[in-house]
Amino acid sequence: MNIKCQGTVLITGSANGIGYQLARIFAHEHYNLVLVDRLAEKLNKIAIEFQQEFGISVKPIIKDLSLSTSPEEIFTELQQAGIEIDILVNNAGFGTYGLFNETNLNIELEMLQVNLVCLTHLTKLFLKEMVKEGKGKILNVSSAAAFQPGPLMAVYFATKAYVLSFSEAIANELEGTGVTVTVLCPGSTISAFHERTGMADSKLLKGKKMMDAETVAQMGYNALIKGKTIVIPGFMNKLMSKCVRFIPRKLVTKIVRSMQEDK
Repeated sequence: MNIKCQGTVLITGSANGIGYQLARIFAHEHYNLVLVDRLAEKLNKIAIEFQQEFGISVKPIIKDLSLSTSPEEIFTELQQAGIEIDILVNNAGFGTYGLFNETNLNIELEMLQVNLVCLTHLTKLFLKEMVKEGKGKILNVSSAAAFQPGPLMAVYFATKAYVLSFSEAIANELEGTGVTVTVLCPGSTISAFHERTGMADSKLLKGKKMMDAETVAQMGYNALIKGKTIVIPGFMNKLMSKCVRFIPRKLVTKIVRSMQEDK
């Protein structure tokens, strides 16, 4: 049975969590995929799995997005292969946990590259063709962390604030071009993220019920297709994002510090 392809989607950080679930949703909706991640074995396995299950084309690209050369290399590889990207999903990102004066600078510089610089670079590269064609969609994955400062995760919260601000700004610039930008701002989500950051025992997470990555991804997908600018999964996350506007910033920062602590 021939199923009409809806287009081609590039998703970064697609081997786990929200990125993987987004890839599965797009595959189910008959989009061809370009999946980018540094986990070669896992990504290649997913590519084979999706091709067999959904009958789509999947191109895995193994890249470490903390390297400044990666965005240009991805773009060039796709150009040479004649693959046009209809939807760009900048999902890749990670965080670190601890007092800023004690955390590892090299890891934080890599975080800035992945969460912020790579996202900006890829958007710049693929957006030009989208605008030229008069169609296209971009989904940038930020966080509920974007709405306030985050003691003990200072750099991570700041990167997500950038993603939110950047996405809203270019969404406005692109009105009338046929290209839309959506920014997904999930709260705590069940994934390997928290184990990697070392904050699994914080008061924010310990014993708390978190949204699952599949639900978050579906909400992000729905908002993207509808052309919405901001989507915040979960009632409490939406409420908190609005409440912080009316609370003194110093108090907000103290509250977040209290929630982030593991004692």
